[in-house]
Amino acid sequence: MTVAPSSVVGADQVLTADALEFVLHLDRLFHERRDALLGARLTRRKQLAAGQGLDFLSETAHIRSAEWQVAKAPADLLNRRVEITGPTDPKMAINALNSGAKVWLADLEDSNTPHWKNVVEGQVVLRGVARKSLSFTSPEGKNYALKEGPLATLVVRPRGWHFDERHLTENGRPVVAAIFDFGMHFFHNAKELIARGSGPYFYLPKMESHLEARLWNDIFVEAQKVLRIPQGTIRATVLIETIPAAFEMEEILYELKDHMSGLNAGRWDYLFSIVKNFRDAGVRFVLPDRASLTMTAPMMRAYTDLLVSTCHKRGAFAMGGMAAFIPSRKDEAVNKIAIEKVTADKNREVNDGFDGSWVAHPDLVALCADIFTTVLGDRPNQVDRLRPEVHVTAAQLLSVDQTPGSVSEAGLHQNIDIALQYLAAWLDGNGAASIHNLMEDAATAEISRSQIWQQVKNAVTYSDTSRVATKELVQEALNTEVARLQAAGFDPEKLEEAAQLFARVCLDDVYVDFLTLPALEMID
Repeated sequence: MTVAPSSVVGADQVLTADALEFVLHLDRLFHERRDALLGARLTRRKQLAAGQGLDFLSETAHIRSAEWQVAKAPADLLNRRVEITGPTDPKMAINALNSGAKVWLADLEDSNTPHWKNVVEGQVVLRGVARKSLSFTSPEGKNYALKEGPLATLVVRPRGWHFDERHLTENGRPVVAAIFDFGMHFFHNAKELIARGSGPYFYLPKMESHLEARLWNDIFVEAQKVLRIPQGTIRATVLIETIPAAFEMEEILYELKDHMSGLNAGRWDYLFSIVKNFRDAGVRFVLPDRASLTMTAPMMRAYTDLLVSTCHKRGAFAMGGMAAFIPSRKDEAVNKIAIEKVTADKNREVNDGFDGSWVAHPDLVALCADIFTTVLGDRPNQVDRLRPEVHVTAAQLLSVDQTPGSVSEAGLHQNIDIALQYLAAWLDGNGAASIHNLMEDAATAEISRSQIWQQVKNAVTYSDTSRVATKELVQEALNTEVARLQAAGFDPEKLEEAAQLFARVCLDDVYVDFLTLPALEMID
């Protein structure tokens, strides 16, 4: 075993020999299965590129037709009407836990640059949260501490299956990052959380099949066995944020049914996944400008209606998407417009049957809570609302060509602007960045670069200029945005790094499945 040293305060409390051996034990058992499942993703992609479509699985029809329910929810996960998300930075963690939200999604994934410092600090923070001992003093001398009384329930999101943790290796092989994130938190904190009346709860990202859910379930079973924790103590909520997973929602619930809590509608990764999987399928799958992509589009309505009805049929929670707005301290006009959009979105979710939703900023917690309470009243959730009228077909889930909006050169510039600012922040170690009063993370950068790759691939004509999307035109727009951001005061060196990465992931002939993989090469 080789583990990289860390100067993070508290690293010695998490990078212990016993904890690392626990992680390696899980990795030895399940690493090859992870590799095989990543291979299965590539096989499916080749089938889609060859013209094969997606549909509900015939071989699992018996699961969809059978009578079964997921495990009953523990007390502190019954009411999830507002969940706040963010990275495991100590200040943000304390603010989120104190915010009044029912759940804090401690994000080790899309809003976290996996610098070793960030990875280790995240585990130190989780250890402090589990023991309610977390505190923080800012460089300016301001003190942050957990409040007395109820805090948001801790739910941890590990990294996706595609990442390895290169700072912990055995015989030269890095461990699976998801196993590292899960295993370290579970080893150090599961018993402590149980003793305090909670438990080890997780959000599982970017799955593409029920077989990937089965792998997680087997990891849970082994981890509970090794630490002598009762089977079924772990609870998991799965993000349905890939288009293949949308066709296997019931099967994913079934595979994790003894550990299942619910499903979440991860909208930006879902849109990114549509582009990624159908990038060779022609203009039918070209999405309009990002700014016009709303949850009221027919394909998105089909996706969310299916998620709610599937979850409630099986006794699981249906969790809504992110309100990414960051309130402005200076511009009330911006706030007014954004609050109207957030209010409309959360009203749609609660009236569609969702049991709760996400926000990115503490100032939105009360707004979201009030909207859900208006419908739910004193009930903790609305799992009993079954939505029997919902009948979603494969064609409805794939009705991309019915999405309102156009593809414009202005939208191209907006995608480049957002992606450049985000990637500059990511490469600097900040995986969550406030850009134009929105909290951006890796998912929104992915949709930005994927749209541009798709536009060039299909030689789209931009609606506002009648120019055709080419590599040369995109490079011209990229140069323009770099110059504009430099003139606005952005660091030229960081922008140049971000521009190099962005050009690679949106202009190379070979589409990179995740932009964070070449980004990792740069921070290494």
